[in-house]
Amino acid sequence: MEVTIYTDGSARGNPNGPGGYGTILQYTDAKGVLHEREYSRGYVRTTNNRMELMAAIIGLEALTRPCHVKLYSDSQYLVKAFNEGWITAWIAKGWKRSKNEPVKNRDLWERLIKAKEPHAVEFIWVKGHAGQTGNERCDILATAAADGTDKIIDEGLEENG
Repeated sequence: MEVTIYTDGSARGNPNGPGGYGTILQYTDAKGVLHEREYSRGYVRTTNNRMELMAAIIGLEALTRPCHVKLYSDSQYLVKAFNEGWITAWIAKGWKRSKNEPVKNRDLWERLIKAKEPHAVEFIWVKGHAGQTGNERCDILATAAADGTDKIIDEGLEENG
C-alpha cells in the first residue's frame, strides 16, 4: 500500500516555547477511495527540531502494516539526516556529530529509526512557500497544532510515548 504523510512541527519560534506537531496520512483503499487520517498535538514545551521528529514518528507509528511511504517535511534537519546519510554517520561515530559533540534528540532519532524500519520510506523536503502545495500543507499542520485550535484526534500521543 502507498501512503502519503505530511508532517510539521512548530515551537512558535522559541526554544522550549509552546508549540505542537501535526501529521496527515493519506492513502487510497482497494476500491479507490481516498482516506485521510489526522493526528495533532498542541502546547508541548520543547524545541522545534523535536517537534519535527515527533510529527514524523507519529505518522509512521500509526501505520499498521508495511507500506511504501512518501513523507513530506519542511524540516531539512529531518530529511537531510536520512537523504544525505547524516544518521548513518552519527551511528557509525557513536552518535557524535564531531569528536566531542553528541547528537541532540538521540531518543527521538532512535524511535524514528524503529518506526520507519518496516516501511520503504522516501523523505521529501518541501522547501519554500509560495505556491508550493506540499509546504503549504505542512505549514497549516504546524500552525494548527501550535495554536491549539486544531482538533486533537488522540490526546494520548504524548512526546515521550
